[in-house]
Amino acid sequence: MYWRPGFAWSRSCLLDLGRCKSLCCSEEHLSLYGYIIACPLQEYGGVMSALASDAWWRKTLYITGGALLAAAAYLLHELLVIRKEQELDSEDTIILHQFARPKNGVPSLSPFCLKIETYLRMADLPYHNYFDGKLSPQGKMPWIAYNQEQVCGTEFIIDFLEEKLGVNLNSNLSPQEKAISRAITKMVEEHFYWMIAYCQWVDNVEETQKMLATNGPLSDVLRWILSQVTGSIVKREMYGHGIGRFSKEEVYNLMKKDMRTLSTLLGNKKYLMGSTISTVDAAVFGHLAQAMWTLPGTRPEQLIKGEFINLAMYCERIRRRFWPEWFVDVDDLYYDGLSEEPDSPSQLPDLGLYSNSDIFQEQEHTLSHNDTQTPDSDITGRSLFDSDMDTECSEMEQLKC
Repeated sequence: MYWRPGFAWSRSCLLDLGRCKSLCCSEEHLSLYGYIIACPLQEYGGVMSALASDAWWRKTLYITGGALLAAAAYLLHELLVIRKEQELDSEDTIILHQFARPKNGVPSLSPFCLKIETYLRMADLPYHNYFDGKLSPQGKMPWIAYNQEQVCGTEFIIDFLEEKLGVNLNSNLSPQEKAISRAITKMVEEHFYWMIAYCQWVDNVEETQKMLATNGPLSDVLRWILSQVTGSIVKREMYGHGIGRFSKEEVYNLMKKDMRTLSTLLGNKKYLMGSTISTVDAAVFGHLAQAMWTLPGTRPEQLIKGEFINLAMYCERIRRRFWPEWFVDVDDLYYDGLSEEPDSPSQLPDLGLYSNSDIFQEQEHTLSHNDTQTPDSDITGRSLFDSDMDTECSEMEQLKC
């Protein structure tokens, strides 16, 4: 016997969905009202016998309805995501995909995300942030989308933007200086990075976990899971790299050597390659900022705010110039042995479409310090607040050439 689906849509009629016509039913079939049923093609009067059990059909309807609702919700979500991506994929706009802002006011816990966003501000390139957490097709973060093109890897992103938009932060450097800049960048990204990652996600994972931005009733559980997963990945990759095969003390000794190298190269200059900002500063700042503001009470913070104080002043100089909305207490420039967290950490506001030329105007800050120690100059005597503000416009004009 062949069967066809139908719907009992009134007290005495059965709608044949296969033939799009209604069939009259007797009064004894009134209990079918509102049900989707299967009816025999030849014996419409035997509908009740086909049901077998009313409870079975009720469960089937619940399961089917739930599946349909779930599918509808999924489709709606996908449509909203597509619509959002279409809104962000505006012409000639850089869409920066990166991890969500942490809770402690630092732009990013990822040195590479902070590097590329700082670079965009240094180059005065307007961009949109997209905190979706979605990795690039190569499994990398951050990555950008520009006019339907996707680029991942900070070095390739910078090369792409230089080619497409004609911006070059290294235009004033000699070939030798460019070579030195690349050597410094690779030391920081291929060696020093692993020490920072170790301190963040292995040795200091409990404090880093508190900084992760998660919401909802299970936010604490989610933060724990994310921190544990990230820590496991970091340990595995460090072991593969080779640096993870050393002891904790040996890892920190290597980190100290890298920081001493950076401190020596910087000396009493404003930036690593002189008085003008260059691409290497974005990379170094992205990593040193983690030691400055995301690792309270740890060895990296003690070193950068103590023995290598010129690196701390260097980070503060860049922060003040290119991150006007990122506020830190002036006391944070020195390590005082305290690692207590602020009572109410403030999350860095997202400015949306950022353009350095549109919103960055240097403001005079009146800073006071209760102690006799005043961190308004570094060990060389150079004023921290007398940085590049007078020459900023001329530098930006040179970069566009």
